[in-house]
Amino acid sequence: MADIVPTEVTAITIHTETNESVVPQTQLNEENAIPLNSSSGGRASGKPWKYQKVATVRSNLPENVKSKWEERMEKTKKEQAMKKLQNELKEEKDAEKKRRREITLERKRAAEERRRLEEDKAKMGAKKAARLRRRAGRSKKINH
Repeated sequence: MADIVPTEVTAITIHTETNESVVPQTQLNEENAIPLNSSSGGRASGKPWKYQKVATVRSNLPENVKSKWEERMEKTKKEQAMKKLQNELKEEKDAEKKRRREITLERKRAAEERRRLEEDKAKMGAKKAARLRRRAGRSKKINH
């Protein structure tokens, strides 16, 4: 099997192959070098019909993607600050609603307690009066 020796000569690599010996590097010089084909846009593939690649035009992208990173971050910070303020205001509003609801419920509870105590008081008053009448020797049957 023949040996393959890569040798470098001015921007290209030449692989030389012989049956018996390796060509010394000193024999390869400018005369033996294969010249590079020059092409517009760097295409040396032999496919001149291919379009030259260019940067993508991003005219149809949204504004926030086209803008600079710092501007986007600044806008995001403003939006976050606004959202935070809105949340604080909403929480204050909810707390006020909750406070008013608690006051209303407390008033209802107090009114219900007063009504219940009055009923108990009336009931106890009737029982006490009946007890006093019995002590006096009168019964319900006589009183009615």
